[in-house]
Amino acid sequence: MSQLIMTILNWFAEMGYMGILLGLMVEVIPSELVLGYGGYVVGLGKMNFWGAVLAGVAGGTMAQLFLYWAGYYGGRPFLLKYGKYILIKEKHIVNAEEWFQRYGVGVIFTARFIPVVRHAISIPAGIARMSVWKFIFYTVAAVIPWTILFLTLGRVLGENWQQIRGITEPYLIPAAGFSFIFIMLYIFWKKKSTPPIVTVKKMGRFPDKCTNRKNSHVK
Repeated sequence: MSQLIMTILNWFAEMGYMGILLGLMVEVIPSELVLGYGGYVVGLGKMNFWGAVLAGVAGGTMAQLFLYWAGYYGGRPFLLKYGKYILIKEKHIVNAEEWFQRYGVGVIFTARFIPVVRHAISIPAGIARMSVWKFIFYTVAAVIPWTILFLTLGRVLGENWQQIRGITEPYLIPAAGFSFIFIMLYIFWKKKSTPPIVTVKKMGRFPDKCTNRKNSHVK
């Protein structure tokens, strides 16, 4: 691991819980490494595990909210122009848009476990003007297990925390598969729960009068 990354991580660690929050909120370093190192620091007894979880969830959620607001207020042209400064490339935006259009709001939860898509999925949600409270709900639901997983692994691995990405990569593929199945079930449930559209056959401008007139001839 580069000396620059370690310097930044040590700087975050000196800030304690605020360092985890800022590290995930800015995300100049992948969240797996920030949380993995945070778990290592927890193992040293310098931080409380659940305090680190709270900081991680807050930071991860805020990072996605920034992208949501960028999509909401700036739109696609703004992000295509300035996205490179926050490590968001055009291909990330395109992939995220395709996933969002195909699978709907449920992808905000599942995309967190899918490489490439997870960093940019908040952008099309903002562009589509998705409800911010619904967005926060799905985001927090995804960030909680992600945060707990990598903090736990970092604490268990101890000084070997740097191996965290190599250890978790084989498990991220099944997680992505599970997420895909979840999306399919969500779409199936959504379609099944949508009430059918009932069409009413028109009987004329004044149906009641027409009916009464028709009945008056039959005596």
